[in-house]
Amino acid sequence: MQELEISYKRRIVVWSLLVFGIVMGLGAELLFNTNQNISFWRVSLPTSTFLGIFAAALVCEYIDSSLGMGYGTALTPLLILCEFDPKQIVPAVLLSELLTGLSAGILHHKDGNVDFYRDVQAKQTTLLLSFLSAVGAILAVNIAVRVPKNILSAFISTIIICAGILILLSIRRQFQYRKVHIIVLGTVAAFNKGMSGGGYGPLVTAGQVVSGITPKSAVAITSIAESFTCLIGVTAYCIAGGDINWSLAFPLICGALLSVPMATITIKLIPEAYVKTLVGCTTLILGIIAAIKLFS
Repeated sequence: MQELEISYKRRIVVWSLLVFGIVMGLGAELLFNTNQNISFWRVSLPTSTFLGIFAAALVCEYIDSSLGMGYGTALTPLLILCEFDPKQIVPAVLLSELLTGLSAGILHHKDGNVDFYRDVQAKQTTLLLSFLSAVGAILAVNIAVRVPKNILSAFISTIIICAGILILLSIRRQFQYRKVHIIVLGTVAAFNKGMSGGGYGPLVTAGQVVSGITPKSAVAITSIAESFTCLIGVTAYCIAGGDINWSLAFPLICGALLSVPMATITIKLIPEAYVKTLVGCTTLILGIIAAIKLFS
């Protein structure tokens, strides 16, 4: 235990120095560079914009890797406010989520939030959700043109709100593992991701908890499963002839990746009951926000 604490302290120190160095470097660039632009490789962006995207990705992914939800839901509207084209935002966000999901899953395993080697239930759930990502994406393509989007959005919002309420009403209860719940919610979540680019985390994380997965394991499993969903999305985008906007993707990736080491430590140190409460509250809030957007 003492060696583990030392390892965590070392990680926190290295992380703090790295983030401080990046922020100070960008701040100096902003103050002393007359062009006030960052230009290298395929990246060309005002320094202030780069710093803002980096900070937003850092905060949003910290929440996402800690609770299994919130990155795309919170970040996409912010990027739209920065006047980025949605066609540029979606692939950049998916690419950053692909990389951070994999790294978060690895660190969750390393920090003991889940054991992908020995926990058969966690392993099966991860594989199942990853497979359902492809199924959901295919369904989204075939059904999107036939069903009104507002009806689908209302359906998804209702499920998210109900899942959040159910979790909060059963804080002290452990559900029995039910694979059928994973199949249904995983398909619906992947379908929603294919339709709108968001809403995957709240459904899958809350759905796992309702289906009997412990909250910490659910967060870790969601990270891995969502990264596979994002891989499908990015691959489809590239096959269709799309191009990644690296001026947007690079600061997103940097900020998001840097948040992961702290997020997995956070979830490790918080008691399981508190994690369940946080997951329930966040799920409920995101569901209500989605509903408000639908009727506003």
